[in-house]
Amino acid sequence: MPIRTRPTTWRTLATAATAALTATLLTPAAADAAAPRESRPVHSYADAIREAVWVDTGLDEDLDGRTDRVAVDIVRPREAGRAGHKVPVIMDASPYYSCCGRGNESQTKTYDGHGDIVRMPLFYDNYFVPRGYAVVGVDLAGTSRSDGCVDVGGRSDIRSAKAVVDWLNGRATAYSSRTGGERVRADWTDGSTGMIGKSWDGTIANGVAATGVEGLKTIVPVAAISSWYDYYFTQGAPLYDSGPDWLARYVQTPEAREHCTEVARELTDGAPRTGDRTPLWTERDYVRAAKKVRASVFLVHGMQDLNVRMQHVGPWWDALGKNGVRRKIWLSQTGHVDPFDFRRAEWVRTLHRWFDHELKGIDNGIDREPVADIERAPDEWVTSTAWPPRGTHAVTLRPAHGARDGVGTLGLRPGRGTASFTDDPALDETDWATRIDTPTPEKAGFVTRPLTRDLRLAGSSRVTVTVTPSTPTAHLSAVLVDLGPDTIRDYADAGEGIVTLSERTCWGASTEGDSSCYRETRAKTADVGHTVVSRGWADLGEHAGTGRGEPLVPGKRYTIGLDLAAADHVVPRGHRLALIVAGTDRGLIDPPADTPTLTLDLARTSARVPFAGGAAAFARATSGPPVTAPHTAPDGVRPPAATAHRVPGETR
Repeated sequence: MPIRTRPTTWRTLATAATAALTATLLTPAAADAAAPRESRPVHSYADAIREAVWVDTGLDEDLDGRTDRVAVDIVRPREAGRAGHKVPVIMDASPYYSCCGRGNESQTKTYDGHGDIVRMPLFYDNYFVPRGYAVVGVDLAGTSRSDGCVDVGGRSDIRSAKAVVDWLNGRATAYSSRTGGERVRADWTDGSTGMIGKSWDGTIANGVAATGVEGLKTIVPVAAISSWYDYYFTQGAPLYDSGPDWLARYVQTPEAREHCTEVARELTDGAPRTGDRTPLWTERDYVRAAKKVRASVFLVHGMQDLNVRMQHVGPWWDALGKNGVRRKIWLSQTGHVDPFDFRRAEWVRTLHRWFDHELKGIDNGIDREPVADIERAPDEWVTSTAWPPRGTHAVTLRPAHGARDGVGTLGLRPGRGTASFTDDPALDETDWATRIDTPTPEKAGFVTRPLTRDLRLAGSSRVTVTVTPSTPTAHLSAVLVDLGPDTIRDYADAGEGIVTLSERTCWGASTEGDSSCYRETRAKTADVGHTVVSRGWADLGEHAGTGRGEPLVPGKRYTIGLDLAAADHVVPRGHRLALIVAGTDRGLIDPPADTPTLTLDLARTSARVPFAGGAAAFARATSGPPVTAPHTAPDGVRPPAATAHRVPGETR
């Protein structure tokens, strides 16, 4: 539970020592019965050891003739060392500790006159150090107090953090200063490490786990990237008018900018704006290396995150499951938001239990609880014992002409004929869905009848289209939409589904230089007439699936599959499910060089959508006595305006 006033003193060291002595005198049966169900705040945060070391990565990315060292700031319980007890580590490796800040209040690291950490951003150290953990903040290479270069998810980024895990397990070397200095051993830890972080930080956790490094027991990636190609492109279609070279410049130090020109050139040359898959992207695709992952994974993501999009969840989650990785997942209605800011009390409680189980070996039962928590409505959560839930099967839905020209149907029977639309880069998914029952030239829309019962969609969808373009270039969008009134989190608002309040609550112990108290939040909601459930985009020039685009032949028919992002959504009774196929989704992908008209072959166009209960559930929900669709204004949440330079990690 949160502490609403600044804490005074924790349990005394003498009390803790007495408890420890008592435990050693218990009989085995009594000791088992008295086994702790959770770690307790028995250590003094005010007296914690605060230190810095520099870990040698073994690389010389900045070409200065000496291997790069990364700065590692440590907060750990003093009493544990005095008693000879080794502690596990919670680690957040980030490029943002000095340039941009962490969390909803953009906290940066602060230091005392000796260069030791005073404020470690976020609540992890305040809460977990008193409970017998060390908390470690790593400055990625090329940022803050570290040597080297930022290479945006590549060898330097990942090696920055992996070297620290190796050091914690006695396999790497650390020094007491950035240059020279004495060697420092991590003799205070048992080597068990958990990595956590939001966005770029969580991405590093994914990447380090994909190396299979020994000692990394668990990762908690929040709104994290699983493949850097999919951050900048989706099946060849560009998402932003920038690349990893710009992002590296954004976070690295002036010193790194001066000395890392070779790495900058590699980022520019290796990531052409054509959308072709190159060796640079292969190196930064952690899904491909999922078979190496030894750590358990507790994944958290916003289903309306339009920065690090849900395309990063489905492939990573599925690959981990295929390789037998123990997994847990939270899916919220928010955009790019940390769970500390949309479900705070439950997040702290669950994270505490997760780390206790994974790093301290406490049998608290969290591994036997439901795998998935899904936010069904603002602040209303449901659970699933598996995700997607058991009994979920992909169903092939087919578009067809309806009773009105230009307003199609969506069902199980194949359609015939064609439907055409002309790309309009000035319009987006909200425009399309708002006009779903009106023939308009920029989209092809297909809608089920009003459902007679609720229908749950869970997992990743795929839309296959056979289409004839009129120009040598064309981009495609496919969108699944729930048509009907609802109240949802306003993910397109500046807070992406939250409002930050003035009241503060405290989560752990505080010092004068590092408060555990953070501003509370509440849900920012919007009343809508439709909700976008899932999206997918592609460059039609990538139709062959080779990873390299090619010019189109106007008038020639092409078939391409668009991978839609994973989702978990219930379309309520009385609502309709729509499939929209169009061109440029303004603000979410960049337009092609031309303005094509595209003609769909309806007989060769379909959507594979995962429904709980499969085809039988869909058939039941779209049959029976007619249901009157609710009358409502059809507006939805409009995606934010296009951002040329998006930064993973920024919420505002």
